[in-house]
Amino acid sequence: MYGRERLAASLAAPEITVAPGVYDGISARLVEQQGFETGFLSGAGVSNSRLAQPDVGFLSLPDIADLTRHLADAVDIPIWVDADTGYGNAVGVHRTVRRLADAGAAAVMIEDQEWPKRCGHMAGKSVVPFAEAVAKVEAADAARREHAPELLIKARTDAATTRGLDEAIKRLRAFADAGADIVFADALTSEPDIRHVAAEVDGAALSVNMGFGVRSRPTTPLIPARKLEAMGVDAVIYPRLITAAATAGMQRALGELRTAIDTPETYEAPDTVVDWESYMDLVGKPAVDDLEARFAVDDEETAD
Repeated sequence: MYGRERLAASLAAPEITVAPGVYDGISARLVEQQGFETGFLSGAGVSNSRLAQPDVGFLSLPDIADLTRHLADAVDIPIWVDADTGYGNAVGVHRTVRRLADAGAAAVMIEDQEWPKRCGHMAGKSVVPFAEAVAKVEAADAARREHAPELLIKARTDAATTRGLDEAIKRLRAFADAGADIVFADALTSEPDIRHVAAEVDGAALSVNMGFGVRSRPTTPLIPARKLEAMGVDAVIYPRLITAAATAGMQRALGELRTAIDTPETYEAPDTVVDWESYMDLVGKPAVDDLEARFAVDDEETAD
């Protein structure tokens, strides 16, 4: 259900699992149409796109659960869901995992930051004590076992930049022991650090964050997916790619519109937008047409 078994099989395979970030139905369907096997519902992407706000803890469980439900209905690929800190203590995490499992998540990610959390690549973050972080993963695992056994649990630590790499490794090991299927240390700042984590952590699939995917950041270096695979990384997410690309595309389109407004002659920039037929296909109009034809009622019968 919801691609959970397919996602587990992908993570267990020798090839690295690639998960572009998604933030709405169109982005998820584009990821699916481009042949990617899974997508990652990015909390940062949702906060940026829905609220025009940074990733600093403005989202709630109802926000994410509602969007998860829509995405699970829109695509057939499994969707990982970013649940921030789990929206509370260990009891809150237990409820969050149940809600997101019901909404159709294939995997749920929780992190060990103090609330309000912030993007792992921003300054000013802090993490909860070790025991509390582990207890939250244990609660997530318990909720999964009791309610949705095929759901995958991803546990993230932000300890590398706040308490050092050794503490991050300690937490990842404990998360794996507590039942996490996937572990993730965010904002690792060098290739040697990623190699070291990959060598020191086992018992769960290892994930890393490559941000934009096609553009470097001042924190984690940009490393090709196949090189990460050779380094022992099992999964890579690109949570910032589509939101940043959509922003660039909207800026270009609005610039072209400004030119069209200021030009007395008809002005076209067809490469700025997709064509009508492609767009209707993307949003599922042919499927709606098929349903309308299937359930059409004869006008004469209606009149009777």
